[in-house]
Amino acid sequence: MSAGPSTEESPWPVRTVARKISEWIDRLGAVWVEGQLAQVTARAGTGTAFLTLRDPVANVSLQLTAPMALVAEQREVVAEGNRVIVHGKPSFFPGRGTLSLRVDRIRAVGLGELLARIERLRRLLAAEGLFDPARKRRLPFLPQRIGLITGRASAAEHDVVSNARARWPAVEFRIENTATQGGLAVGQIVEALEILDRDPTVDVIVLARGGGSVEDLLPFSDETLCRAVAGCRTPVVSAIGHEPDTPLVDHVADLRCSTPTEAGRRLVPDLAEEIARITGLRDRGRRALHGWVDREQRMLDALRARPVLADPLRDMARRHEELERLRAATRAAVARRVERDCSEIAHLQARLTALGPGATLARGYAIVQRVTGDEILPVLRSTAEVAPADRLRIRVGDGTVRAAVEDGRDE
Repeated sequence: MSAGPSTEESPWPVRTVARKISEWIDRLGAVWVEGQLAQVTARAGTGTAFLTLRDPVANVSLQLTAPMALVAEQREVVAEGNRVIVHGKPSFFPGRGTLSLRVDRIRAVGLGELLARIERLRRLLAAEGLFDPARKRRLPFLPQRIGLITGRASAAEHDVVSNARARWPAVEFRIENTATQGGLAVGQIVEALEILDRDPTVDVIVLARGGGSVEDLLPFSDETLCRAVAGCRTPVVSAIGHEPDTPLVDHVADLRCSTPTEAGRRLVPDLAEEIARITGLRDRGRRALHGWVDREQRMLDALRARPVLADPLRDMARRHEELERLRAATRAAVARRVERDCSEIAHLQARLTALGPGATLARGYAIVQRVTGDEILPVLRSTAEVAPADRLRIRVGDGTVRAAVEDGRDE
């Protein structure tokens, strides 16, 4: 008898809802599902084994039930952390209200399939530019604190810490221990990355794990982890496995180290080398300074040895002698010029004396001037000596002409 429609006045009982869900799920066909085994519970003496299949990317899981004979037959495949492909039919258990997948076939994911998927993811991330060298950041020369994500008490942790402290004893670490393989690894590593990236005292983050198979290193090729590393503001160093191991996180990280031991050596400088480098630089600076001082001292000595600085008064004495010579030459030139001018003046005076009326008067000639009335004209003077009584007065018509030759006096 089918139940009528569910209404507020006539709701379905729980058993009806469970039965309808079970009937609807029973109509679903069998499916193939891939995932990672997170938990395996197979007790001897029971006919059914219970498994948890987890999605490796999303936080989603599915319960599986399988016959114990199938689990015993696939003992190497059915182990926690393994990637498997199962075939089964969904089933709903009304009593517990749970959904599970009743599997009848289990097989491991082949290595070729895993590598092919990793290669497809590699091409996808490369196309998005997550592997671009231009986006990689340089590590600090001497980090204040190093964040380390690794397994608890693992050899990788020991290698990183011991090698870093051997090179720089004062280095500090903040260690976050997580699973490094299996279904829980990706989630725990991403959470640890976020914690260390938020810490302002952490200058660099290291992902460290020892070697292992491709399946063991699968978490470090997970897309979620790669994108989390690419989104970190703090530089990230990848030190996963050994030299041949190259998970995808190696290409996304800012620096890839082949081993955890190499990471410990690359994180910090070597104290002994830095001391030796400082000592060498100090010696070079001292030699350069001494060389410069010696060169300047030689230059000063050469300057002091120059005559102008060795005997500064010598140049002044030479200049003084030159000045005195020029002064004497000037005096001699002026004296010669004065003497020459005096001689020329004397010659001109003699010529004037010879050509002047005084000389004529001295030879007995007279100067006659006509005067009107009582006006007496000046008389030409002569240097010749004439007696005061030697005067001549001549009256012509209505005027009188007087001539006299005297020593500078006239009447």
